[in-house]
Amino acid sequence: MTAATGTPQGNRWVDGARKIFGSQEGILLLILIALIIGVGLYNPRFLNERNLTDIINANAYIAVAAIGISMIIITGNIDISCGAAIAVLWSLSGTIAEVLGTSGWPTPVVLALAWIAPVLGGMLISAVNGFFVAYLAIPAIVVTLGTFSILRGGLIFVAGGNTITDLRDGLGIAHQSIGMLPVSVIIMIILTGVAFAWMRWSQLGRSQYAIGGNKEAARLSGLNVRSSLMKTFIIAGAFYGVAAVMYATQFSTIQTVVPAGLELQVITAAVVGGVSILGGVGTVIGSTLAAILIRTIGAALVFVDISPFWLRAILGVLILVTVLLDIVRRRRQERM
Repeated sequence: MTAATGTPQGNRWVDGARKIFGSQEGILLLILIALIIGVGLYNPRFLNERNLTDIINANAYIAVAAIGISMIIITGNIDISCGAAIAVLWSLSGTIAEVLGTSGWPTPVVLALAWIAPVLGGMLISAVNGFFVAYLAIPAIVVTLGTFSILRGGLIFVAGGNTITDLRDGLGIAHQSIGMLPVSVIIMIILTGVAFAWMRWSQLGRSQYAIGGNKEAARLSGLNVRSSLMKTFIIAGAFYGVAAVMYATQFSTIQTVVPAGLELQVITAAVVGGVSILGGVGTVIGSTLAAILIRTIGAALVFVDISPFWLRAILGVLILVTVLLDIVRRRRQERM
């Protein structure tokens, strides 16, 4: 009787384990653990608690931005302007903190505006992208490539690449911790969990998968595709704004320039995390794990005495492999 009743329970545990570790998220987690252990055996300093915490903390803003881009990609679209938008928004945050701070404004007011303005600004920028994509039916890659150029050129024209230095001490939330975890990491974990639940159980979240899976079928089923796409872009912009604040608070100074390849890092985190570039598939848990994995790979290269310049080549390989596997998976499903 024990064996009879235990076997089904055991099978459930086995099936559950297969489901978890057979998923993209599970595979990423196993790779991440194996990488940490492997590099740690080669160079024990890699396993230093401070080093591991810094790895996650440094890329927490990439993970948050990847949540936003994941939502857009799941709908079958793309946002090339995400990196430029984030740079503009962290420059906005720093400028507000510098100008108002040196003008004698109360610190709580300065910090509130420096944190809120980038979020609202990100929503506005993405609303423009969303309008052209959703209501004018212009391909997202064309719209966001144009936005990228405007934002990047506009930032250079307005800010001139200047460095923002006079920042309030309270702006640096990335240097604050609750217990053993930095505030940025806590924000990343909370937003990942909230976004995952929202995309899985909310009407708009489910509509993103429906649109990405088959846009025409979603429309015929009664879904307001235009409105859903518009809202998705706006929500993604809010995540860009939060990511910008998280980045701005890492340093005592802020460079008002668009870092080369920032959008590539964000999009790579989403795609490697299992978000199908063709739309309709993926989770933000995967994109967050991928963002951590990418940073871990970069740090690991230093600890095993390999030039960090190889990281971009590795990212390119990861994207190609992930996309190819996604195409193979889709073709198998079509044959079934």
